[in-house]
Amino acid sequence: HLTEAPVEEEVTDETKPKPKFMPNISAPKIPEGEKVDFDDIHRKRQEKDFSELQSLIEAHFIQRKKDEEELIALVNRIEKRRTERAEQQRIRSEKEKERQARLAEEKERREQEEQRKKQDEDAKKKKALTNMTHQYGGIQQKGEGRKGAKKQTEREKKRKILAERKKPLNIDHLSEDKLKEKASELWQWMMQLEAEKFDLSEKLKRQKYDINVLQTRINEQQKL
Repeated sequence: HLTEAPVEEEVTDETKPKPKFMPNISAPKIPEGEKVDFDDIHRKRQEKDFSELQSLIEAHFIQRKKDEEELIALVNRIEKRRTERAEQQRIRSEKEKERQARLAEEKERREQEEQRKKQDEDAKKKKALTNMTHQYGGIQQKGEGRKGAKKQTEREKKRKILAERKKPLNIDHLSEDKLKEKASELWQWMMQLEAEKFDLSEKLKRQKYDINVLQTRINEQQKL
């Protein structure tokens, strides 16, 4: 009997296991018939690593130089800003000094103007006092001729008034009530005399004071 050959199952692409993703790395080519020089491969690897290290160092120094330049620029900006602020402060100080100088000048001008006005007023007062002195002197000279007669007349008037006031008291016939009434009248009369005396005394003091003040002013003005 003929035996049937086993039927081989057809293997499709779907049943084959898919290989894992592999990076596109080409294997180093080794010349056929030549000996592999591992020392050379190691040396080239070191040279490559050294080159990469040099690149990193250069990049580091480039970045460091850039950072230093930015720092210097920042310091320059800060210094420039400080200089500008100092200049602004100087300008403000100068303006304040000018303002204070103007105020002082204006104050001095006002004081000089007030002093001039005061001097003018003092001159006018001095002139007025001089005129008053002349007038007072003229009046005094005119009055000296009549002074003796006037004193005599005033003395006689005082004597007459005192004589009228010194009338004798006729109280012998008065009753007790009338005596009390008379005593009250005399008391009121004495109070009136004291008041008049006080008023005359104060008036005299005031006149003497005014005369002394006027004389002092005249003397002071004559000294100037």
